[in-house]
Parts: sequence; structure tokens; C-alpha cells
Amino acid sequence: MRKYEIMYILRPDLDEESEKAAKEKVAAILTDNGAEINEVKDMGKRRLAYEIDDFNNGVYTVLYAMANSEAIDEFDRLVKINNDVIRFMVIKDERE
Repeated sequence: MRKYEIMYILRPDLDEESEKAAKEKVAAILTDNGAEINEVKDMGKRRLAYEIDDFNNGVYTVLYAMANSEAIDEFDRLVKINNDVIRFMVIKDERE
């Protein structure tokens, strides 16, 4: 298993309950596929550098996880079809 840093941006027009459900769903994708989430940083609503899907703001979250490649592949597949997530990025975490 490798360390990964996963950042995703949720739609800013979600209500509090929907936002919480979307974050739980994203985390469940990883944990259901054998990943272990070590840390979650909710960065809150921030302005985007450029407009995405007619949104100027987004709700940022960063996850630090230990996962195998199958979990990351499944995460990638499911998040692409999730309408609540407007952008995401997965990188290998090289920090100690």
C-alpha cells in the first residue's frame, strides 16, 4: 500500500446535509476498497482560480490515505460520475 494525498472540490450550492453525505460517500469509496484514511482536512468554501461548471467557489477537502492501486482506480472511476464533485486530484504523498 502507498500513501496518497487526495484533494476534491464539492459543488458550493449543496446544503449542509448533502455536503456531509457527499463527503461520507467519497470516504466510503476508499474504505470499502481496503484503503485507510489517516487524516482529513476540511478547508471550507474557497474561490476557484477559474470557473468550473458555472461555479466560482467550491468546498475543498484534502484526504491523506494509505491505499492500494485498486482502491485508487475505483475512487477515480466513481468520483468521475459523481455530480457533487466538480474536481479532484490524486497524488502520491512523498512527505514523511
